[in-house]
Amino acid sequence: MLNYLGDKSGNRVSEMDKSQWRKEIKKVMNGLSQAEMQEQAKTVQEKLFTSELWKKANTIGITISVGNELDTFSIIKQAWEENKRIAAPRCNPENKQLIFYEISSFEDLEDSFYGLKEPVPTQTLKMDPVDMELLLVPGLVFDEEGYRIGYGGGYYDRFLEGREMKTCSLCYDFQLVRNLPHDSFDIPVNYIISPLKTIKK
Repeated sequence: MLNYLGDKSGNRVSEMDKSQWRKEIKKVMNGLSQAEMQEQAKTVQEKLFTSELWKKANTIGITISVGNELDTFSIIKQAWEENKRIAAPRCNPENKQLIFYEISSFEDLEDSFYGLKEPVPTQTLKMDPVDMELLLVPGLVFDEEGYRIGYGGGYYDRFLEGREMKTCSLCYDFQLVRNLPHDSFDIPVNYIISPLKTIKK
């Protein structure tokens, strides 16, 4: 398993490209036990819920977690309990764009491609991005500068280009490393919360 904030001995780690990072992180993620996931997710969620970032946001954009990704269902439930609005993204694979829709129930979601759960457009309303006060940005691995490597579609970088909104990524400890390769079009997030670390850029 990769050490927190990177492998201390590893030139190999610092030299890995994005595809290698994806492979390494997926390998670790697939080996997680339910107990490990739940414990770390609970810590991250508690840190998020007590943050000013969360308290000041009335409308939140968030991706629906799948598989061993850090659980976002509990975050959505907490938001609804606090009367916050939730917007979930739907991917357009033709142009690789994201469109956010407000959901008020998990019944507003349907199974989509790649095993994703996405809003049903016919029973939800589009959310104007300017109304989202906080966007929780997913990814596979993150670094201390706020850069991230996702699954390779580039959806979030396209969505964030030219927009100003508060962004935060939530991750397990092993997903936070010292440095990642990034390109000119990559857009770093403002905040990262892991069980052991909170980073604000």
